[in-house]
Amino acid sequence: MKPKETNCSFCGRSKEEVIMLISGIEGHICDNCIEQANKIISTELSPTGTKAVKGKKGAAPKFDLLKPADLKKKLDEYVIGQDIAKKVMSVAVYNHYKRLNFQQSNDIKDVEIEKSNILLLGDTGTGKTLVAKTLARILNVPFCIADATVLTEAGYVGEDVESVIARLLQSANYDTEAAQMGIIYIDEIDKIARKGDNPSITRDVSGEGVQQGLLKILEGTVAHVAPEGGRKHPDQKYVKVDTTNILFICGGAFDGIKNIIGRRINQSEMGFTTVKDRLQITKSVLSKVNPSDLKSFGLIPEIIGRLPVITFMEPLDKATLRNILTEPKNALIKQYTELFKMDGIALTVDEAVLDYIVDKALEFNLGARGLRSICETLMMDYMFEAGANLKKKELHLTLKDVEEKLKNVDLSTAA
Repeated sequence: MKPKETNCSFCGRSKEEVIMLISGIEGHICDNCIEQANKIISTELSPTGTKAVKGKKGAAPKFDLLKPADLKKKLDEYVIGQDIAKKVMSVAVYNHYKRLNFQQSNDIKDVEIEKSNILLLGDTGTGKTLVAKTLARILNVPFCIADATVLTEAGYVGEDVESVIARLLQSANYDTEAAQMGIIYIDEIDKIARKGDNPSITRDVSGEGVQQGLLKILEGTVAHVAPEGGRKHPDQKYVKVDTTNILFICGGAFDGIKNIIGRRINQSEMGFTTVKDRLQITKSVLSKVNPSDLKSFGLIPEIIGRLPVITFMEPLDKATLRNILTEPKNALIKQYTELFKMDGIALTVDEAVLDYIVDKALEFNLGARGLRSICETLMMDYMFEAGANLKKKELHLTLKDVEEKLKNVDLSTAA
């Protein structure tokens, strides 16, 4: 008697046609059907928290959106100051995801609403990355940070422009649908400025060449992405990712653009000025930035046109830096308090110590990053001793203790 063939109960393939056949109580299932079922489950239970409208095939995903004012309130919990930037970005992000919610609505079927990518200017340590990261967390969408300085034209040593999309895909756990509605923050966008006006001297493979490569993905194109890195794994399958609904936030310090703006508006920060005066001049100058200044800096007109929302991060003054230490949900002092609490030690810090840290951060002009560096240097010995001296249950920092601890430390190298 011929033995009965074992087939997949779903697709009918025989054991010889598949890699694996798993048996159950009433039948079998092959690896192909398991993979298809997994894709269906991943689509229905997307990690972004989006859900398609039932009864409409291919319906646009829906987001539980906060209004711009509510978005800004949420940002206020994590980011101190920067009211102008938070207001502009809240409106831009709200409009972007509102557009996705209603892109298939009958009311706007004759109107194609284009996305508004964002360009964010500001000195180092002013919170550009923090604002973008916090917005993505509030919206619960995939988010990634890419560094423009490592990008080069295709064929040269460095990363291709498509690697930016690959990082977002990895952040979304390779869920293409989720990645296509995420946020990409491209840092150091000012470092790919055009190196010179004469292109015949040398090929600008990491400047204007990268800007040209970014044009299509900023506006919207179907990018063929190699999930594991195209150059190292040339034989792998490419994934198609549509960038039309990906929001791009590009940030950079744009060192020197204040002089360009100043010349245009006949305002200069040269001469003997106090720190307070310098911060006020910087703020007033940056608030007047326009596309022509960006073009003079070295961004090509095409890429400026694809970044229509332009805003800036204000330089941090003493009061703002002081609040950053203690006010936000993830304030630095709160972080160190929790770290010591894990060792059973209660940390308290005098107000004079906080003022001392802020003064040092202003001296090195490194913004909030300077605060972190100084705090790490200050706390290093205390954290080292905390692991050894478990009997000590309290740590109270006074100005005298801190000055004694740091008198032989060169904080300029730490910051």
